[in-house]
Amino acid sequence: MTPQAVMIFAAGLGTRMGALTRTRPKALIEVAGRPLIDHALALVREARIPRVVVNTHAHADQLAAHLALTAPDVLLSHEPVLLETGGGLRHALPLLGPGPVFTLNADMVWTGPNPLTALAEAWRGPEANGGALLSLVPREAATGHAGPGDFFLPLRRRGDASTAPYVYAGAQIIDPAALAGFPAEAFSMNPVWDALLARGRLHATVHPGGWADVGRPEGIALAEALLA
Repeated sequence: MTPQAVMIFAAGLGTRMGALTRTRPKALIEVAGRPLIDHALALVREARIPRVVVNTHAHADQLAAHLALTAPDVLLSHEPVLLETGGGLRHALPLLGPGPVFTLNADMVWTGPNPLTALAEAWRGPEANGGALLSLVPREAATGHAGPGDFFLPLRRRGDASTAPYVYAGAQIIDPAALAGFPAEAFSMNPVWDALLARGRLHATVHPGGWADVGRPEGIALAEALLA
């Protein structure tokens, strides 16, 4: 069954953006004339996902005001204290409803096939029962991303290797049952993925289009060039 809810992660402090996020949330930084959150919501609307939750933290009032005007059906999950991706997802579960959910980072832009639609089409098999399905991009196609990569295929983590050929692209489907057993209030997805991988419940698809990480100021121009 295609998940009926999506969590958009937009609560980060955006410290790598420097002065650009001192007075506004990173999700409202514009790329090609549109705030990042609007780029994310366009993917969600195109994929026809009915329930949308956005988490907030820094400058939450600005993001809430923007969404009230542009996407009033979006539900907000405010985090007085940052909970990271795993904790943030668990905090939002009462709004997301039962069953597997999409998650999408707000600070990415994509070209080519809709990554959420692609995930939905591939969501079957062992990962659909308590597991997760990740969207990856080849490291050489990861515009604006300077990291060493995250995964190899067949799927395994980079570990102690100097580089890995695939980067996690910030979109996934995950069964929230995978979050059980993590007692900390704030935790990232990484230990969740490690646990799933050990049980054979973590899988991946590779996005065939363009992708840009807008985590730093220089990423804005790179993302605009990609979209152009």
